[in-house]
Amino acid sequence: MCCPCSLLGLLALFVAGRCSYSPEPDQQRTLPPGWVSLGRADPGEELSLTFALRQQNVERLSELVQAVSDPGSSRYVGGLHRFPPTSTLRQRPEPQVPGTVGLHLGVTPSVIRERYNLTAQDVGSGTTNNSQACAQFLEQYFHDSDLAEFMRLFGGNFAHQASVARVVGQQGRGHAGIEASLDVEYLMSAGANISTWVYSSPGRHESQEPFLQWLLLLSNESALPHVHTVSYGDDEDSLSSAYIQRVNTELMKAAARGLTLLFASGDSGAGCWSVSGRHRFRPSFPASSPYVTTVGGTSFQNPFRVTNEVVDYISGGGFSNVFPRPSYQEEAVAQYLSSSPHLPPSSYFNASGRAYPDVAALSDGYWVVSNHVPIPWVSGTSASTPVFGGLLSLINEHRILRGLPHLGFLNPRLYQQHGEGLFDVSMEERGVATYVRVTRGCHESCLDEEVEGQGFCSGPGWDPVTGWGTPNFPALLKTLINP
Repeated sequence: MCCPCSLLGLLALFVAGRCSYSPEPDQQRTLPPGWVSLGRADPGEELSLTFALRQQNVERLSELVQAVSDPGSSRYVGGLHRFPPTSTLRQRPEPQVPGTVGLHLGVTPSVIRERYNLTAQDVGSGTTNNSQACAQFLEQYFHDSDLAEFMRLFGGNFAHQASVARVVGQQGRGHAGIEASLDVEYLMSAGANISTWVYSSPGRHESQEPFLQWLLLLSNESALPHVHTVSYGDDEDSLSSAYIQRVNTELMKAAARGLTLLFASGDSGAGCWSVSGRHRFRPSFPASSPYVTTVGGTSFQNPFRVTNEVVDYISGGGFSNVFPRPSYQEEAVAQYLSSSPHLPPSSYFNASGRAYPDVAALSDGYWVVSNHVPIPWVSGTSASTPVFGGLLSLINEHRILRGLPHLGFLNPRLYQQHGEGLFDVSMEERGVATYVRVTRGCHESCLDEEVEGQGFCSGPGWDPVTGWGTPNFPALLKTLINP
């Protein structure tokens, strides 16, 4: 025995993965899979422990999420929390014609607003209790001065806020992170003039993001923003099954409360890893959770013009190896699997798993201000996620002003309406004169002889590269403004 014979002491060392206790063969099966002995823990070493109680009635919680999130359900309220309106609805001007063409030297808020057809009036009113948030992890922090400079440079043609309303958690000092700067700047420019919070969660879980720490913080708050965007994720196989399931339960609780949680789909295409000597695609979590809306990425067909969008080859997407396919996406995914002419071999993915992403937005060539320096050509679904989240916050603004509940968990409604209000990326790509070997419509994967670096390809309707497509704001507003 490596420690005083107390349950707490033994548990602490097992949690740290450092107990030199060697159980008998019949006892070994009680240890978590993948754990190894690293020897005695130093008596002076500080251990960070997380104690989580087993969650009960998870199946009933799943049924509740479906009931309160499905517009066809008699229990639909967009979530368990309803917020009353505080003013009257404003009239929106006539939208621009989709597909207008303008030159640009990188994606800025003006480019986003032109492509997705927002007018100068498409901003928050400042008179509701509407709010939005993003989360920062891995010791990534934003700077208020960078946000102010970003808005000075790029926010001149629309009403906006130049400071974060509230930071929840520990905001570190030192250099700003490009990731954190990107998230705040584009959430606040897409969801313009809407109160914005930042949740800061320092520290690590298994050397990765402490998602559970952040989610428990949300669960313990009675009033919090309606839309949350997260530009972080891990490979499903890099986290323990117990941790993934516990995080997923908290995501389920957030959906039941009526929160809209958006996660980036990742920047490795379908991903790749070796299992028993064979390659398989590598899904990302929490992007693969059935209780979040996952955002993929696109690029402009012409990188210097505001034109149609094509697949960004890094856009994460695929099928979960942990979570089964939820009922809300059964029809759309089955249609894709039965009709796609470029489906990878079945041995590479779990066709019965939760499929993602659900939607997409531009993810290539952004301007970001970080540490007082304007930085061009920042790319990734870390950019597309706050953009889509900001637009949903604008739609929440209209819903609240009409006396409707905010959107809540979006996926059941999104799939019921078959992506109405979104640009179908694959259909736009059909306008390309030379559609060479469909590489403009597929994302990356394993570099082997069988798939040759190609993962899934976009197709009409939903696909595991761009989901249902990218936002056409006036059309999406019209679709989602209904009760």
